[in-house]
Amino acid sequence: MEITWLGHSTFLVESNEGVKILIDPFISNNPACPLPVEEIEADIICVTHGHSDHFGDAMELSHNLNCPIICIHEIGLFLAKQGINKVSMNKGGSLVLEGIKFTMLDAKHSGALDIVEEPVAGGEPASFLITMENGEKLFHAGDTALFGDMKTIIGEIYKPDVAILPIGDKFTMGPFEAALAAMWINPKYVLPMHYNTFPAIEQDPAVFSNFVTQLNPKIETIVINPLETFVPELKDE
Repeated sequence: MEITWLGHSTFLVESNEGVKILIDPFISNNPACPLPVEEIEADIICVTHGHSDHFGDAMELSHNLNCPIICIHEIGLFLAKQGINKVSMNKGGSLVLEGIKFTMLDAKHSGALDIVEEPVAGGEPASFLITMENGEKLFHAGDTALFGDMKTIIGEIYKPDVAILPIGDKFTMGPFEAALAAMWINPKYVLPMHYNTFPAIEQDPAVFSNFVTQLNPKIETIVINPLETFVPELKDE
């Protein structure tokens, strides 16, 4: 798979079979994203929760690209009223689209749908484990605090190869807590996200990388800039 960061928590993931998955499409109002929303291409959109810096351009992109939005049930209810193509699910459940398996897992955060003038209930925030056609597993944590299920469920049961974790602090985990999460999840690679978009979440990713190395030197921290792509080397062992 190929993983391209579009800034903040927005990632475009392309499977080995060419399926393009856009996660948390905060693009047009994202100061860290240098790509115009008109240039985005995707087959599937995933939304972890309803905050505007994650829900972002999901409806416009779904409409223009004729692609579904995978989301939690309550966001799905909202999207249905707008006539948007959605696939609702809930935590603990899995579904398969375009040969890709999506498993919705927990996240500890808030989740109101705040893209409208009067925020509405957006259900609970979530994370996604995405399993590619060849079995490679990517975990996108969404916005979250540190919590024990990262070790006992995400790490020990689902065993992702790549984990993408927020490090910005204030609204999510900070660098040290995210490094603990990485240690518990124990992927081969970890990528930081949700930092340096705004002054309130300024962080040095090298600090996170150093914490990861101290806690588990077998995990490789990958720091990329917006529009850069990372291709993990995942071979059968």
